[in-house]
Amino acid sequence: MKEELIVSGRNIPGIDPYLNMWHWQIALYLFLGGLAAGVIFFAAYFVVRGKEKEMPAAVKWASIIAPAALVIGLGALFWDLNHKLYFWKLYTTIRFTSPMSWGAWTLMLITPLSMVWVASYMKEMFPKWDWKLGFLNSFEKWVIKNRIPFAWIMMILSIILGVYTGILLSAFNARPLWNTSILGPLFLVSGFSTGLAATMWISRDEHERKVLSRLDLIFIAVELFLIIHLFMGFMAGTAVKLEAFKLFLGGPFTVSFWVFVVLLGLILPGILEILELSGYRVPRWVPAFLILFGGLMFRFVMVEAGQITRFLY
Repeated sequence: MKEELIVSGRNIPGIDPYLNMWHWQIALYLFLGGLAAGVIFFAAYFVVRGKEKEMPAAVKWASIIAPAALVIGLGALFWDLNHKLYFWKLYTTIRFTSPMSWGAWTLMLITPLSMVWVASYMKEMFPKWDWKLGFLNSFEKWVIKNRIPFAWIMMILSIILGVYTGILLSAFNARPLWNTSILGPLFLVSGFSTGLAATMWISRDEHERKVLSRLDLIFIAVELFLIIHLFMGFMAGTAVKLEAFKLFLGGPFTVSFWVFVVLLGLILPGILEILELSGYRVPRWVPAFLILFGGLMFRFVMVEAGQITRFLY
């Protein structure tokens, strides 16, 4: 008989493993939520600015991505639920201190509204489109008439949605990697950058792509700034914060974060966008794809790494 001496009641492999309850569905959900927030925000932003005709891809065509991304993201979230038949209980109350409550109600509002936004442009995108039913045509006219206030509502909801994807993680006090106030703004900026990237990929107009590239360069710079300060906070923090940081400095997430997220997902596409704005010919799909890939990898890394970090007792 083999005997083992247990000297600690914590971190015993096979008996007390780290808690890994969130899988790829949550990372995909956070990515698609941020992407939809970015697409919706800039579609509404250019309408408010009166640049609807100047930015047709951002306002009309890219907005189709938003409801599709939200539906797929919610499908992934539903797939991850253990008690699927009870999801509706989130809507029996409103808790202002609960990020999940904020997210549930925001998603319930922004998903149908994003569909209405797309529907209001169907006749412009497809001239032969006909709603057939009279009340739908009347509703479409009402939305078009009130498009500016509608755009303001969409902008506010998209900001809440983008911030929520980060605050959902930062509200977990027991996870040192997630428990930082920078995560909300970081996820918001990253989501807006992916939204711009998706729009740039769709746009056929050179002027529109240049406007979007300039905006995206600002968001890439802000995202890098927030990432630097995120890790500066870890380095100046307690022992558990330093342990969290070590996951990205020689730990299992070093390559996936610094190569796939920072280098390929932020720095390289930023350089390519600068070259494109300087007159060099760069395939428009390359920087857009890299930003989307980096945004997706960022969510996967943060979800997986955050569940490994813990407070030691």
